[in-house]
Amino acid sequence: MSLPSGLVPLRPFPSYLLHKTTFCLGYTCKPVRAASDNVLLLRAAEVSDLSAGFSAPHPNFGCVIAHGGEVVGEGFLYAQGTKCAELQAVEVAGELARGATAYLNMEPGDCHADPTPVASLVQAGISRVVIGIRHPLGHLRGKAINSLRSEGVRVEVVGEELSSKKLEKALNSCLVVNAPLLYRAAFHVPFSVLKYAMTLDASFLGAEFFELRGRSDAIVVGGNTVRRDDPRLTARHGGTHVPSRIVLSRSLNLPEEANLWNTNDAYTIVATQRGARKDIQEKLARKGVEVVEFDVLNPRDVMEYCYSRGCLSILWECGGELAAPAISSGVIHKVYAFIAPKIIGGRNAPSPVGDLGMVQMSQALNLIDVSREEVGPDTLISGFLQPIPDLSPAIPSIEEISAFDPTVSPFESKIISFYKTWDPFGSLSNFSPHYVQFPDECGEFYLWPTVEHFYQAQKFAGVNNSLAKELIKQIKCARSPEEAARIGRKMQREHPELVRRDWESIKVDVMYSALRCKFSLHPHLNALLRSTAGSVLVEASPHDLFWGGGRDGEGLNYLGRLLMKLRSEILEEVSADSIP
Repeated sequence: MSLPSGLVPLRPFPSYLLHKTTFCLGYTCKPVRAASDNVLLLRAAEVSDLSAGFSAPHPNFGCVIAHGGEVVGEGFLYAQGTKCAELQAVEVAGELARGATAYLNMEPGDCHADPTPVASLVQAGISRVVIGIRHPLGHLRGKAINSLRSEGVRVEVVGEELSSKKLEKALNSCLVVNAPLLYRAAFHVPFSVLKYAMTLDASFLGAEFFELRGRSDAIVVGGNTVRRDDPRLTARHGGTHVPSRIVLSRSLNLPEEANLWNTNDAYTIVATQRGARKDIQEKLARKGVEVVEFDVLNPRDVMEYCYSRGCLSILWECGGELAAPAISSGVIHKVYAFIAPKIIGGRNAPSPVGDLGMVQMSQALNLIDVSREEVGPDTLISGFLQPIPDLSPAIPSIEEISAFDPTVSPFESKIISFYKTWDPFGSLSNFSPHYVQFPDECGEFYLWPTVEHFYQAQKFAGVNNSLAKELIKQIKCARSPEEAARIGRKMQREHPELVRRDWESIKVDVMYSALRCKFSLHPHLNALLRSTAGSVLVEASPHDLFWGGGRDGEGLNYLGRLLMKLRSEILEEVSADSIP
């Protein structure tokens, strides 16, 4: 018996990344009859991981709808700014969703201030919702649960209404699949994985492991790796996500020519000490490499910088000299060690981890939740250096605190920053999943999935060239705003002749028209924008110095400016309408 039309076939992925459910066989999933809450919630966690490698790391959401114990619908969030998992699942389930149970690996909240996940479940007639973990971000935590309950939906959370012991395996999978988000929320640095390969005599080997690269925002190496190996650090995992490359070098004693300086392959950042070799900095900048200076270069400050850029997951493929301080500073959370059945020997053979200052075995670091797996002729041992943060105790939101402590104000700051869609005020982002509508060349209105889709396509609008017209079609069909932006930026850089000649003079007007459309078509966004009255809006992009505010406020922040201009116009319209 096959799955109902539209159900997602699971692709196989390594068991050390997430446990597989017993009913998934290869690429085909068979329907589950009379399945327990544990099995169905486990499936929701597994489904939520299906976008890994195809889009930038983001909070993973999976939704499985079961009627009478049989799976009738499921969905997962492909990327930020795309259709939510809950809406996908109810669309597949159709009428079978009425009276059914929805299993969610995590409380809904892929975009701040977007009611779609909750509304989808309520309107479909879902009667019960089982949730693995509450949302770890304070501004989203508990909101969807409260909204569902206010609509009369029975909501049960593992560890609260449901026993965590009976659903231990499912709960563990829900935690693992969103470990990057949990670590980021708890420690204010991205989730960092150290990967290395070694022989039986502990000699260090370089090893490619593309699956992990595809799951990362960026890959970190040191200057020694660049000089010795000249790596490309491309993903080559079969997906479409391309992680950035980060090189840490205090002295900037780096070759003038290296594969990492080819930014057509991927974006490259070099982190260095303030004032180091300005001549090399200038040469790298001319090649399109971003150079970031730190007063004192160390792994923690670099990870805090990556946190400010919105990164969720970082992969360290560095040598032992950089791995040791990264571990010592507490920014490495998980280790993947590939052990080859070989012996190299040699007095000066490199070690995968340098000196940690430990002199006794009792000081050794013990891995937690260790797993072992045979990968070809090698053995993979993986485990956590720090346990996955336990954020299960209910943390009251700022609004709830204000209810019993009037001295606490939710509007303390006069600056509101936004960047990722799941951040507070993330709906202000051009990546938020809110369509805009504009007429096409034939005068017929077309729905663009996001502002970003529309904006990127307009770069090539009206150009009398078949390739330019094809690009517009590709951007229209891009599965996520991330992909739309990647296509638009890449083609603008590589084929400037395809970009309309007046683009630089009209791009601000194009953006403003898109924003006006977005905030007029979606009333709840209009209300959200009005609620920011009196605050400065800043798009917190650390690298887009035109639309964003930059890392240190050096950006022009045109997106924030346009939103404030639009807010002023909306408030004037509201004020005029209120005058009798």
